Amino acid sequence: MDYRTQYPFTSHYFESNGVRQHYLDEGPRDASVMVMLHGNPTWSFYWRHLIREFSKDHRVIVPDHVGCGLSDKPQGYSYTLETHINNLQALLTSLEVSDITLVMHDWGGAIGMGYATRHPEKIRRLAVMNTSAFFRPVLYWAIHLSRSPLLGDLLTRGLNAFLLGALVIGTSQHKRLNRAVRAGYLAPYRSWHDRVAILRFVRDIPMRADHPTRITIDEIEARLPLLLDNPMIIFWGVDDPVFTTEAFLSGWRTYFPQAEVHELPNAGHFVVEDAYERIIPLLRAFINQPGEPA
Repeated sequence: MDYRTQYPFTSHYFESNGVRQHYLDEGPRDASVMVMLHGNPTWSFYWRHLIREFSKDHRVIVPDHVGCGLSDKPQGYSYTLETHINNLQALLTSLEVSDITLVMHDWGGAIGMGYATRHPEKIRRLAVMNTSAFFRPVLYWAIHLSRSPLLGDLLTRGLNAFLLGALVIGTSQHKRLNRAVRAGYLAPYRSWHDRVAILRFVRDIPMRADHPTRITIDEIEARLPLLLDNPMIIFWGVDDPVFTTEAFLSGWRTYFPQAEVHELPNAGHFVVEDAYERIIPLLRAFINQPGEPA
């Protein structure tokens, strides 16, 4: 089934060091900018409902991280948080955008906040959805299994179990994951080759103190106060078994006590999939607050 029926957007590509990164750039070019960042194991398809809504009056930029979606999937690539932050920086620099409303989910939170804490002058607002930009010593059992040597390769790249499992445990509104929607999520990840970044994202979770990405996440966490003056809204699917309210939403509340928080019942990790009708009017109201430009 062709995902394009649900994803009627124009593809763009940015090339850096011989690797092409796919991105969407929808809406008026002179409008306020929104940048939406997906996580693992999704791609820009995840944001389709929000893209359609907000591109009516915003310039909406939505990249696929290298290795994901319609971006290139090099096999010997450095799939680290640091690399993904640098890729985002290069893309947004090439597009010459600023005054950004940054919308983030899952790994998109660490990548987006990595960019934002290094370039706070580029950021106007922050929208956070079931994600993290700080270390917490918890790891969902299925993720732990998918990280393991050999077995993780078989499950994640061979059997596509990580993505298939995420589509089951990640949503509360399972009827929404009909055949067409499932086909959309699965479309870019058809083979062992295509699933390289899914596995590498899983293994880049810095659970050990000596993990290279632990340095990056610690640096982001230390710089979060630079964004305290930026308006923030948080949407949280409370049925998420991975990014739980106890471990992760509490962290966001601690670092950003001024944030507007919406805990969404009957919504899981794929909170936009489960609750986009609830999110859209709240996000629009947040963007259009008095004193804030549209």
